[in-house]
Amino acid sequence: QMHLVESGGGLVQAGGSLRLSCATSDTTYSDYYAGWFRQAPGKDREFAAAISWDGEETYYADSVKGRFAISRDSTKNTIYLQMNSLKPEDTANYYCAANLASSFCSGGAAYDYWGQGTRVTVSS
Repeated sequence: QMHLVESGGGLVQAGGSLRLSCATSDTTYSDYYAGWFRQAPGKDREFAAAISWDGEETYYADSVKGRFAISRDSTKNTIYLQMNSLKPEDTANYYCAANLASSFCSGGAAYDYWGQGTRVTVSS
């Protein structure tokens, strides 16, 4: 069982920035893809970004491409999501997830472990 803990959410004005973190103390798994998903009130969960186990590959949803950046620090077992130029439509609960398969997938069903989420609110 991998435990993922997100932090860094909060309230920010449109155009502002936030950096989300997702930490795990579990070192059993290292070769996993990590992803960030989000779910806005009344909407389905959607893929936002993902990163390969070595950080060499990154993937983004069109809605966040050019504004968000995913990264990972393996020495700290932490995944980050830098969010810039935030818009009110970015308001959602953000979840990090781990996909133990050694390949990218944007579907949430492919991810094995999930964090509890962190709330991001962008005011206009």
